[in-house]
Amino acid sequence: MSGFFKNIHSIPNPTFVLDEELFLQNMRVFDALQKQGGVQVLCALKGFAMWEVFPLMTNYLSGGTASSLNEARLIHDEMGKKAHSCFVVYNQEEFNEVQQLSSHITFNSMSQFERFRKELRKDVHYALRINPEFSNVDFEQYNPCVEGSRFGVTHEELPSVFPSEITGLHFHTLCESSAQDFKEVLDVIESKFGDVLHQVKWVNFGGGHHITKEDYDIDLLSSLLKNIQRKYNIELFIEPGEAIGYNAGYLIAKVEDVVTNKREKTAVLNVSFAAHMPDCLEMPYKPEVVGENKEGVEITLGGNTCMSGDFVRGFRFLEDLQIGETIVFKDMAHYTFVKTTFFNGVKHPSLGLWTKSNEFKLLKSFSYEDFKYRLS
Repeated sequence: MSGFFKNIHSIPNPTFVLDEELFLQNMRVFDALQKQGGVQVLCALKGFAMWEVFPLMTNYLSGGTASSLNEARLIHDEMGKKAHSCFVVYNQEEFNEVQQLSSHITFNSMSQFERFRKELRKDVHYALRINPEFSNVDFEQYNPCVEGSRFGVTHEELPSVFPSEITGLHFHTLCESSAQDFKEVLDVIESKFGDVLHQVKWVNFGGGHHITKEDYDIDLLSSLLKNIQRKYNIELFIEPGEAIGYNAGYLIAKVEDVVTNKREKTAVLNVSFAAHMPDCLEMPYKPEVVGENKEGVEITLGGNTCMSGDFVRGFRFLEDLQIGETIVFKDMAHYTFVKTTFFNGVKHPSLGLWTKSNEFKLLKSFSYEDFKYRLS
């Protein structure tokens, strides 16, 4: 990435930039996991959907997971594969096309399965999303098994005779989770749904696996997967979202103003946490910025929308930030440009790729027309 920082002022500002070499490092981790653990890795488009690199991705991954018809279309068009579709809810108008675009379809509830039961096709593999009523995710907003959750079928909701049309199970209980977290969930799954695991042919272990994080225990994950495969003789899938683009991208921004109120100094940027980095406010978390220090001048970074809460506190730099200074946010390739908005009509960051040949490739710049024609 030395070339990236050396040439950063030649890149449009603001821009989300994916580093191709860092992205390839993640892909190699998944490739090794597939070979070691006997699992098929799918890219969850809800977390990462930069389709420019889908052809590159398919050299390493087995396909993609769709949560909507648009995502299923994108997998078909840009990966050249059928989707593993797991929608929260299907509707009558779209279901036929979803089936045409999908190799695997997961129903979130028994009522959804019953609604479309007579329309199922022989060339599609169907599953139920199950809810083990257990998760070790601390933050409730990201816990799909919280009490009263709309996600998945509990064991007590399963019919006494398991439907013959259902050949798979699907569960998603993790978020930024370790292999040990997965083991704890797996123990609960086996205790509650072990009888069903013996009846199905495939299982999707969902997302939330922090596989490309530096201290992730790949050996433990591989061991768990191989044991499940041997014990139940089933085909295995996982569908990471965050881990696909983890630490592989940046958001380049710029200081446009510096304001002081009482003792709090805020550098107002040409990007928005609310519109361009929403997870920073939803989780919430403080993103890392290149050039930060543990000590120094404490500065709040503020977004450029009129939302009062569009700021994040707690950044420290050796010196005061100056108007025109470039700010580079780290780890901005997942759950960022898939969630951005045109709120306030503020300029949307461009999308770009820093190639392994050390060149910048502009993929998309956004214009007034992009803003206008989202409205009517």
